[in-house]
Amino acid sequence: MKQNKPSRKKNPKFPKHLQHLNQYAAGIDVGSRSHFAAVPEGADEQPVREFSTFTDDLERLAKWLISCGVTTVAMESTGIYWIPVFEILERYGLEVRLVNARHVKNVPGRKSDVLDCQWLQQLHTYGLLRGAFRPTDQVCTLRAYVRQRANLVRSASSHIQRMQKALAQMNLQLHNVVTDITGVTGMGIIKAILSGERNPNTLAAMRDKRCKNSKETIARSLQGNYRPEHLFSLQQAVELYEFYLQKIADCDQQILAQLKHFDSSDGSDPDSKPPRSVEEALQRMSGVDLSGINGISTNTALKVIAEIGIDMSRWKTEKHFTSWLGLCPGSKISGGKVLSSATKPVANRAAAALRMAAMTLFNSKSALGAYLRRQKSRLGAPKAITATAHKLARLVYSMLKHGTAFADAGQEQYEERYRSRIVQNLKRRAQEMGYKLVSIQEEPQTV
Repeated sequence: MKQNKPSRKKNPKFPKHLQHLNQYAAGIDVGSRSHFAAVPEGADEQPVREFSTFTDDLERLAKWLISCGVTTVAMESTGIYWIPVFEILERYGLEVRLVNARHVKNVPGRKSDVLDCQWLQQLHTYGLLRGAFRPTDQVCTLRAYVRQRANLVRSASSHIQRMQKALAQMNLQLHNVVTDITGVTGMGIIKAILSGERNPNTLAAMRDKRCKNSKETIARSLQGNYRPEHLFSLQQAVELYEFYLQKIADCDQQILAQLKHFDSSDGSDPDSKPPRSVEEALQRMSGVDLSGINGISTNTALKVIAEIGIDMSRWKTEKHFTSWLGLCPGSKISGGKVLSSATKPVANRAAAALRMAAMTLFNSKSALGAYLRRQKSRLGAPKAITATAHKLARLVYSMLKHGTAFADAGQEQYEERYRSRIVQNLKRRAQEMGYKLVSIQEEPQTV
């Protein structure tokens, strides 16, 4: 009886993502006191080494990786400890990928620094790690200045609250009759109080003509109980507030100086006069006017550009961009059933700036304002703000990538387009059910 010959075994082909895409890859587990680095087996007698966080040890780490033939390195974004490691390794010509710690969790029950760096090296060898977004060095410098300015603004606002507390403790109800105590009227009255003035009528006479409340009302609010300890607190709060205002002005000068370093992308003459304001510098840098979008001010445009830069080629499409911002709907699906469509939680400063810009559109007569109000009636305020911020992000992406200008369609045109869309849907549904939708025009009543 003829026996069938056993079939020859074929060499299995692994998927592309399980091939050795990065044969000369290394992994680094970043810590506050020391860093553990792992290189491929056979590249060194001791493939896993520990280095301290001092600069000379980081340079020794870079030289050791180069001597082992390493060309690309993966590390976790642990606090702020990764920043010097990242910058020094890049300076030595190594390709560094910063990965999200949640994406590279080790096997449960096997947790150590040595295993972590080896796990990173193994994943990076097979090409299973995606690097986090990091803008160019110029944008990183601008981002540092903008974030420092935001910290100064928060500190200044805390001292405004201390000023209000000191006034309230003396029963000086200035914040109830003046919209902003740091305005012309408020600061004039406060400095007069600190100079020794106690007459309410004299203090109320410092009222600015644009103030809504009368002098009599302001004078009644300034009949308080002046105590030396509260006056001392008020004095220090005012001095600290003015100190932070000066530091904010210094930071603005640094931001403007950094913006002047960017090359113009709109083809303007390099010998032209330097920009005199942040708005002009932003427009020359990006080639478009993002502040022309409804809801986006110059400060918001500065925050967004400082976080994302002006190179939109880092994202394939606007969908990738809005997903990175955490503004697009989620896709949690199992068994063909949508479990959740909530946006993923992302700590993104650019997305926060766009959400704040969307909140200012509730009373806007623009198309974006009409869209926000309609979404609020359907979904509620939080989801409506996120949906509007998503639309703002798509506009920013399109303008920066294609250099197009923003044109507001207006509230009336948006409402008309929405009405025509509803009518078309009703006609389609009526036709599917065998009916015909006919418009009814009211006839004038006869007397």
